[in-house]
Amino acid sequence: MPDDTNFIGAKLIPFIGERLLVIRRDYTKGIPWPGFLDFPGGGREQDESPEVCALRETSEEVGLTLDSGDIVWRNMLERPSGRTWFFVARLPEGAEAQITFGDEGLGWGLMEPEEYLSRSDAIPHFRDQVAHYLATQKDA
Repeated sequence: MPDDTNFIGAKLIPFIGERLLVIRRDYTKGIPWPGFLDFPGGGREQDESPEVCALRETSEEVGLTLDSGDIVWRNMLERPSGRTWFFVARLPEGAEAQITFGDEGLGWGLMEPEEYLSRSDAIPHFRDQVAHYLATQKDA
């Protein structure tokens, strides 16, 4: 298992039923990928684990309180900026009723994974992680 003690941030790719929960990034000065389709997540705080980071950020950004039992997949990605973890959580259809959107981003929505993969406004390395996860499901 890859080292999860040295990382800069974590993202959660939430599925609600068969659709992805996506966030439209805002245009805050200095933010990478402004206006692109994002997932909940962000930078590590203190000595939290990647999983705790992703779950905390999800609660802060969209108001969904998840636990480790909701996570069905994890993958570490080495980037020039540092190591980032990606997680997938599967939630039941209708869980979107529990969303309380935070103050980061322009809004949220649900979309089919195939649509996300085809979008030019999806963050490229996030798109790759969704494709990687979906490929593992076909092999399962």
